Amino acid sequence: METTLANYGIHLVRVGLLGQVGRFQAAGGQRFARQARVICRTARGLEVGDVLHSSVQTPGQADGELVRGVTVEDDLLLDRIERRKEEAYRACADLLARHDQDAVLMDVEHLFDGQGLYFYFLGEVSPEVERLTGELAQAYETKVQFRQFTETLAAGCGPDCGTEAAAGGGCGSGGCASCAVAAACNPRT
Repeated sequence: METTLANYGIHLVRVGLLGQVGRFQAAGGQRFARQARVICRTARGLEVGDVLHSSVQTPGQADGELVRGVTVEDDLLLDRIERRKEEAYRACADLLARHDQDAVLMDVEHLFDGQGLYFYFLGEVSPEVERLTGELAQAYETKVQFRQFTETLAAGCGPDCGTEAAAGGGCGSGGCASCAVAAACNPRT
């Protein structure tokens, strides 16, 4: 395979709560070691990821930018984000219990840049759960948007996942058809 300058600095990085894997172009062709914690710019915003492989010679466009390695200051911010995530989880679980809702809250994900707060539910998201999560989102000054969990897996869990080329294997092959995700985008944290 012919090596081009565009391929230097490409890393396979696992990001997000669901462990989505993508190709990320490092600024200036910088190389990061396997298992390095890094900050990546994804379609959702800034996220923390783990390098799986560096200098990958793969065809195709990068899925985002590998901005830099995680710093000590970033770790302090991540601690604060983790506390906010736990607050959001407890608030959502309490709200669902107070309103006698059967929806199972699996987890909450808060992006590194504070631009996204994602609620992950198992099962159908009823209109009542959508309304209640909307109230919670207002408490966090956010706007809620729901989408099917299976769409997230098919479209974003890694290169070619969810495509015809990958049909019959991987997470896009089924098994999560009854899951749903609620995404709340929060411009102010």
